[in-house]
Amino acid sequence: MTKKNIAVVMGGYSNESVVSLKSGQLIFDSLNKYLYNVFKVQVLKEGWFFIKDDGEKIEINKNDFSVDLDGQNLKFDVCFNIIHGTPGENGILQAYWDAVHQKYTGCNFYQSALTFNKKDTLAVLSKYNILSAKSIYLRKGESVSEDEVIEKLGLPVFVKPNQSGSSLGITKLKDIKNLQKAIDFAFAEDDEILIESFLDGMEVSVGVLDYKGETIVLGITEIVSENEFFDYEAKYEGASQEITPARIDEDTRIKIENIAKKAYNSLGMSGFSRSEFIIMDGTPYMLEMNTNPGFSPASILPQQAKIYGISLEDLCGNEVEKALLK
Repeated sequence: MTKKNIAVVMGGYSNESVVSLKSGQLIFDSLNKYLYNVFKVQVLKEGWFFIKDDGEKIEINKNDFSVDLDGQNLKFDVCFNIIHGTPGENGILQAYWDAVHQKYTGCNFYQSALTFNKKDTLAVLSKYNILSAKSIYLRKGESVSEDEVIEKLGLPVFVKPNQSGSSLGITKLKDIKNLQKAIDFAFAEDDEILIESFLDGMEVSVGVLDYKGETIVLGITEIVSENEFFDYEAKYEGASQEITPARIDEDTRIKIENIAKKAYNSLGMSGFSRSEFIIMDGTPYMLEMNTNPGFSPASILPQQAKIYGISLEDLCGNEVEKALLK
């Protein structure tokens, strides 16, 4: 049997690229080298590069996403997309790959673009009776008064970029006098922001994916942040407890699992996903869905897979095999 060539594509153009490189390394390590020829590709602001074993970088040919390697033109049977943020999580890279007929893991460009936009995702899912926080949406150049925020949402509120990941640019605002500072902080990450009402409850992160032909909930992880909320430090630098399975009763577990699967299937998703919810008075409220969630050793999805009993080799291999059939 001829081995398939698999490129683990990591990096990206945002501040999340550091996390993506760690995620890419874990996937590179986890893919079965007896079944696949596995390579590293970094898509960065400064260029797109094939990474040789000795660390040498060779530019990717963007005409067909191939690389000239030792006199041979190497093409990839599948690109394993593990870029967090732009351009791998917002549909840009997927649309390019579609144009050059390159197969890839995960969802397509439309689902990627939709789920990267928190406002639009929650608006679509509201049609399926999936609840979310009340919010005010602003584009860069627009403003909102302090009185309007208090009247519509109360305090505290969260001010966050509409299209950004890894909890960058988010403020939990308790004093309305700091509204403009929080807005400016969010606009530094994105040209669109959300001001959301505070949901006082347990935060959980729910891993969902299509595995061997079935939509499964990989796990429900309870987030106990040492900070005000699950920010970048809590998410990636250990300032939180992540408890899997979450400490919830059976009825709540079933309710969250059903809602998470409903959201995944309603959006026509494929591949890894991690949805965030706040459980308030037994009712789950959805915050967002990540279609390329963190996959470093400290990330939630690998933790959930271990508890679920799926090895990382099987989890990653399943994504490759699905992509090969596209």
